[in-house]
Amino acid sequence: MEELVRLYMGQVIERGDLETTLQKLRYRRRDFVSRPGEYADRGAQVDIYPVTYRAPIRLSFDLDTIQAIADFSPHEGKSLTRFEEVFLIPFSEPFEASQSRLRDRFETFEPLSEITDLEPGDFVVHLQYGVARYLGTKKIEIQGKAKRHIALEFADREILYLEMGEPLERYIGVEGEKPKLTRLHTKEWDRAKAKARLAVENVARDLVFLQAKRKFGSGFSFPKDSSWQDQFEDEFPFEETPDQLKATAEVKGDMESEKPMDRLLCGDVGYGKTEVAMRAAVKAAVSGKQVAFLVPTTILAEQHWLVFKERVKNFPIDVEVLSRFRSKKDQLSILKKLGEGKVDILIGTHRLLSSDVHFKDLGLVIIDEEQRFGVAHKEKLKKLREIVDVLTLTATPIPRTLYLSLMGARDMSIINTPPRTRLPIKTEVIEYDDQKIVEAVHRELARGGQVYFVHNRIESIEKVYAHSKSILPEVRFSIAHGQLPAHTLEKIMKEFLQKKIDCLITTNIIESGLDIPNVNTIIVNRADRFGLADLYQLRGRVGRFVGERQAYAYFIVPRNWVMTLDAEKRLEAIERFTELGSGFKIALKDLEIRGAGNILGHEQSGFIHAVGFDLYCRMLRRAIDEQKSKDVVTPYQKRS
Repeated sequence: MEELVRLYMGQVIERGDLETTLQKLRYRRRDFVSRPGEYADRGAQVDIYPVTYRAPIRLSFDLDTIQAIADFSPHEGKSLTRFEEVFLIPFSEPFEASQSRLRDRFETFEPLSEITDLEPGDFVVHLQYGVARYLGTKKIEIQGKAKRHIALEFADREILYLEMGEPLERYIGVEGEKPKLTRLHTKEWDRAKAKARLAVENVARDLVFLQAKRKFGSGFSFPKDSSWQDQFEDEFPFEETPDQLKATAEVKGDMESEKPMDRLLCGDVGYGKTEVAMRAAVKAAVSGKQVAFLVPTTILAEQHWLVFKERVKNFPIDVEVLSRFRSKKDQLSILKKLGEGKVDILIGTHRLLSSDVHFKDLGLVIIDEEQRFGVAHKEKLKKLREIVDVLTLTATPIPRTLYLSLMGARDMSIINTPPRTRLPIKTEVIEYDDQKIVEAVHRELARGGQVYFVHNRIESIEKVYAHSKSILPEVRFSIAHGQLPAHTLEKIMKEFLQKKIDCLITTNIIESGLDIPNVNTIIVNRADRFGLADLYQLRGRVGRFVGERQAYAYFIVPRNWVMTLDAEKRLEAIERFTELGSGFKIALKDLEIRGAGNILGHEQSGFIHAVGFDLYCRMLRRAIDEQKSKDVVTPYQKRS
């Protein structure tokens, strides 16, 4: 047996020598450590799971010097104990023997190259048997012939060997939640499929019934584009993308038909959905109809109002905003004008759905991120869909499988092409470092830009402000969060838009669609506390400069902090997927389920979790086809 290896604080050891030592001890290199006998090189840190320790340890390096040693929980991310030194023993034969069953489940199987990106340990769905853990492949001798089989582990560690041609799908589920493996030789999987099938039938019935009501209902048929419409579109300061033009044509086609529009417009952050919505709003306004534009946050309502007012300044179109930024007196005045038909476009939060809001002649409702509204608000929106044109915007990427399932039951437009001059955002995940923050802020301000500093804890945001002022005394800082008085928050946002503030220290209230082209650096503190979709949305707040300008996103974690495995994977994904349109790649990890919940209703997430996303989508498509083949009865059509 080889001697013990001692690692201690202050020790100087080259990374290559450390790796050689670990390999001599028969430790295996991994991306993340999860079992004894593994190690992972993470740049300035090396994680090692010693075979005799209760938890893995993390070595923090400054160049080749060990600065800190601590163990941690790979599941909770909590640091348990700090050490002056640690001792490693070889991953020996006796220890391997004690873990043989665990090893047999993974290492004795070979990876299956035919299934894209499927690795041992991934969860899969088999249509007949249910949810399993994929172990790899193994040659099995049957009647004297060795043949390769897929190995799947089900509940109670039962392993099933299937022929290579068996249909297998990657299980896609809710972030941070492991699926329940199916128990073989029971009715468990059949029951899960039956429940999901019943759920999708209800969704399909609602979708098809609403579509039938709209089909047989009579809405307002908007006229073809006027010269004012052409002039408005000619004033757009950017070059339209092909997808923008296609989506605009589809929306206008719906508006000009007699049946009420109900179209979903999907597109990555910053891809120009708002411009499509503006063109629809102007088309409605110049046709004499009123427009309601619902947004999820007060700040976004204010910003849309400012942008809309600027865009229609050359036209006789009156745009107003109804939010808590407006005084009671102003709100009453706006409501009076609205009832008299003197307001053409009204922008606001769910306040627009209140009982005291009366339009004289409502023709179009635009909803930004409908999933952020409550159940009662959604019910009101559902009723609106039967009588007026509705355009819904979402920045949540819609997976192709769900898109295909909904075809024919929901009108959808997809914007996949980025604006021509938009560059990928340079993204870094870093440990907190005053000097790096100073450099990032100075670089942005030197080119006349502005900065977001996101700190999502109101109780400590003042401390962050004070510290930022101490390291950057010449920078004009201000604080923004949802608990500020309405007039204060409005004043701060206007000053930021007017470039009177260099760096806005804010909570995640900026996440929902805020579009300020001069802000091209975002720093997110404690990024390990955010979900993947939230990080992606926050990063999308920068990189919108008119013309080519490199944008930067810094996701900060505390120095020497031990993160949960899930947090590490989220940050690894956000740092990896920086190319334009990468929301559709991130979707496989988190956004697909969020997208499904957004469109179908959050109550469906449990059924998706039970059977996996792809199988759910196939069930939905089948249910929609069946519903459409039936004789759908609506209030406008009676059976003969």
